[in-house]
Amino acid sequence: MGLFDKFKKIISKKEKVTDIEEKEEIKNYDEGLKKTREDFISKLNILGIKYTKVSEEYFEELESILIMADIGVNTVMKFMDKLRNRVKHENITSPEVLKEVIVDELLIIYVEGESLSDKIKMNENGPTVILMVGVNGVGKTTTIAKLAYKYVNEGKKVMLIAGDTFRAGAVAQLEIWAQRTHTEFYGKENSDPASVIYDGLKEAKEKNIDIVLIDTAGRLQNKVNLMKELEKINKVISTHIEGAPQETLLVIDASTGQNGIMQAKAFKEITNITGIVLTKLDGTAKGGIVLAIKEEVNLPVKFIGLGEAMTDLKPFDIENYIYGLFKDMI
Repeated sequence: MGLFDKFKKIISKKEKVTDIEEKEEIKNYDEGLKKTREDFISKLNILGIKYTKVSEEYFEELESILIMADIGVNTVMKFMDKLRNRVKHENITSPEVLKEVIVDELLIIYVEGESLSDKIKMNENGPTVILMVGVNGVGKTTTIAKLAYKYVNEGKKVMLIAGDTFRAGAVAQLEIWAQRTHTEFYGKENSDPASVIYDGLKEAKEKNIDIVLIDTAGRLQNKVNLMKELEKINKVISTHIEGAPQETLLVIDASTGQNGIMQAKAFKEITNITGIVLTKLDGTAKGGIVLAIKEEVNLPVKFIGLGEAMTDLKPFDIENYIYGLFKDMI
């Protein structure tokens, strides 16, 4: 069975779902990816009407559409090469037939090669430590709050630790979120982040906390300083809890597109990133960034933000993503 046939099965399966919770989850993806889908699919459909035969002009316009969806220039170039090869070897002349091949090849980008786990690694012996990194302004603090809300609702004891100690208002902001989400909090302004995290983790162990979410500074201007700070933080965490942090999640604003990819590459150079959280995916037509992250940074997307409500941070699901992005093509 070809990937496009599998894709059609996914669409059909999603549309027949009766479980209320699952239905709601699919609806969130459907609505959250609406801007990307409408922009991308409508342009693809117009291309099929404009050209009756696949030509070099068709390819040039398609290339432009893919770049606008923020799939990434390198990814698009490789993709176009593969597409041209398939057109040549399979003797494809119809844009309608090629549309299936386009979806096929886009899915291959995500599913080929190393299988990336989108599950959060939990600690069986003591607190699970999740270190949150990312530049200022991407929604890191609200993402921490949404994760806290999610885990509290799952019956976990959660603590927030304010490791962004020098940015004005950062500690107070996180403390407010801790109060709103009914989680424990530890933080001190204008203190060494590593020592604050050390004391916070000590308290977390004493209080039998299940999940610790640690905020960090978002300064990427001086990578050397940030690298040293994160190295020190990681050393402190692993000294306290063996094998921790279980996850280091990089928060990226999906609407920044390629700038987000650059941030992922920069952070990957300075610390061990285990996954990506994509915020504000619902407010952009750049949903193709998920494919670019897989192809260019080879990191799994663990969570996506599909709205502003506390419940709108969703664990990433490739099938729901495929459905939300391509369902109008069937």
